[in-house]
Amino acid sequence: MPTTIQEIYLQITHTFSPAERLRLATLILNDLVQNDADTVDKSDSWTEQDQLDLAVFALQNAATVDSIEEGDRDSDF
Repeated sequence: MPTTIQEIYLQITHTFSPAERLRLATLILNDLVQNDADTVDKSDSWTEQDQLDLAVFALQNAATVDSIEEGDRDSDF
């Protein structure tokens, strides 16, 4: 059983896909904002445009990774 955050990341979270890790990070950050409103510095909060930019980047990255993986599969034949 992992005992440190680093062990949890390496043994569990690191095995997730990038999309799943991004979703997990979003859940954690949203939870922090809701539960610890006084602790979180909101001066650096994300705008809707920031979130849109991140989504576009994530989708472009996923498409790039997918096309690279498809190229690797094609070269096996």
